Amino acid sequence: MNAQSAGGVAAVIRALDGLSEWTGRIVSWLIIPMVASLVYEVTARYIFDAPTVWAYDMTFMLYGTFFMVGAAYTLKHKGHIRTDSFYGGWSPRTQGWVDIACYLIFFFPPLIAFQVVTWDYFVRSWQQSERIMTSPWMPIVYPFKGMMPLATLLLLLQGVSEFLKSVHAALKGEWA
Repeated sequence: MNAQSAGGVAAVIRALDGLSEWTGRIVSWLIIPMVASLVYEVTARYIFDAPTVWAYDMTFMLYGTFFMVGAAYTLKHKGHIRTDSFYGGWSPRTQGWVDIACYLIFFFPPLIAFQVVTWDYFVRSWQQSERIMTSPWMPIVYPFKGMMPLATLLLLLQGVSEFLKSVHAALKGEWA
């Protein structure tokens, strides 16, 4: 790999990491309306004996969005579960090769399939103006279902960044 292509790969890694960082920080603010909804519901229910019809659905969708869209940010910060029994003692070069294999076999194929499925799921929901029928509030659900393909896309993009870092480690013996 020459210096020019290495610089281009480093720029791609920085851009993808920046996207994950930015979306993670933005989505983290959803914790405030989620907690506010919960506090409002608990106050209304137990102090004023006036439960809401919307708080459960609101917190469910906010938490789901927070969880899903934050997955790429979590991957960037090495926050997902990893079994480190052997891996931690290996050289960066060996870790890189193992990561390359794992990304190619276990990460990208299922996520690509999940991207296709969740996109179709969202489009169908949007076309029907789907609502949550089990709720007395009956909120529209397609914006929430749209978070699934968005989260998958963000996770795939961060996976590309992590894959490129693994290639660098495998070839250079050091983490980028």
